[in-house]
Amino acid sequence: MQSSLFAHAEVPSQDRYAVQNPQLLRVTLQGSDDVLARKGAMVAYQGLIDFDGEYQSSNQRGARNRTGEGLDLMRCSGQGTVYFANLAQNVHVMDVEQEGLTVDSAYVLAMDSTLHTEVIAVDSQYGISGSGKYQLNITGRGKVALMTSGQPLMLQITPDKYVNVDADAIVAWSTSLRVQMQAQTHSSGVWRRRGNTGEGWELSFLGQGFALVQPSELLPPQNAQIGQGMAAQYGVGQQGAHAQNRGNVWN
Repeated sequence: MQSSLFAHAEVPSQDRYAVQNPQLLRVTLQGSDDVLARKGAMVAYQGLIDFDGEYQSSNQRGARNRTGEGLDLMRCSGQGTVYFANLAQNVHVMDVEQEGLTVDSAYVLAMDSTLHTEVIAVDSQYGISGSGKYQLNITGRGKVALMTSGQPLMLQITPDKYVNVDADAIVAWSTSLRVQMQAQTHSSGVWRRRGNTGEGWELSFLGQGFALVQPSELLPPQNAQIGQGMAAQYGVGQQGAHAQNRGNVWN
């Protein structure tokens, strides 16, 4: 049998985490190095691999209920090779070290089981829940695989300059950075999702580190309630801006 599809065969690699292609992650397990992955993200595997729901402590469950931020993970253990993907999003592998990584949990595909996660609150100028208010801190030493919609932009941040990023486009940043959430609209119009400019919530970064941005914005923000009427009119909820996003499900 002949086909151009055979050009997409497995790519051998000695690395524990390897990007098989831009949308597919390959992880090698050797029996004592479990990996935690997004539930349902496994697309194929070879060898003797067990998949189990990852235990969540009462604190983790409580934080998830209060903030909407957290990870639904499965533990992958055994010996073999596992392939992970999610909605054909681009996959990127990062090393987490002492500096730590802050990330929106929606963009986490897989991570080493040795890493620790904790939900944190991002300072908000108005104290209004929405995209960017709660994030996930990942600390320890290990690897984490992130996802982006399209090829991302890595912005280097130094003490002599600060960077502003749209809260719907940010994926991750260095935990050591100072962060503040603010709105481009004035206070009387803050409930209008993007005012008259098309721009809304943004995160300001100060310090030394990096910010990872994807070329895609989520409307409405991920933590917005699903609603109709006035909420939907101003871009909040399943209907989006004047029903433009009808039928989409925003997690």
